[in-house]
Amino acid sequence: MEADKINTEEKILNAAKEVFVSKGKDGTRMQEIADKAGINKSLLHYYYRNKEKLFGAVFQFAFKQFAPKIMSVFNDDGDLFVQIETFISRYIDMISKNPFIPMFILNEVNKKDTSFVINVIKTIGINPDQYRERIYSEIEKGTIREIDPNQLIINIIAMCLFPFIGRPIIQIIVFEDSNEDYEKFLKSRKKEVADFVINSIKK
Repeated sequence: MEADKINTEEKILNAAKEVFVSKGKDGTRMQEIADKAGINKSLLHYYYRNKEKLFGAVFQFAFKQFAPKIMSVFNDDGDLFVQIETFISRYIDMISKNPFIPMFILNEVNKKDTSFVINVIKTIGINPDQYRERIYSEIEKGTIREIDPNQLIINIIAMCLFPFIGRPIIQIIVFEDSNEDYEKFLKSRKKEVADFVINSIKK
């Protein structure tokens, strides 16, 4: 019985993710998600009372699937520059597959209570100290110039995130509203960001 419940919840979350990605939160109806999941609307409301609760659950589900894979990049003492390239590639892949994540986080940040997002991130086991120690170690080795690790990671995340957050405007102004050209731009973004970051910290 418990396995059936988990299976139903996963079906709902996967279906909701597809609909949210294609139509956005505001354009999505609960009936569409129920239809996509192959269940009736009453059962959907039994698991998730409203669209807001479901959207939050989808964020948590998607984030927990991808975040550990991204953060595990810095778990060993491998080549730092390769790790930065891998981190950026995986991060952009995660957002590409879950484009609702940046806007969801921004909406949560604008609320007075940000505990939901903070708790989700904490449960992933993200350890900033491990990352900071690695950067300080590379500074001591002379691999990279002296830099604030917090500034570095925020710079990386910002450069990866902004093309997704600003897409509605950037695509129209820079790419004459060409979806195809913008997708090519996003693919090339991995190398561009990695090269920019690495060249900025190399000693």
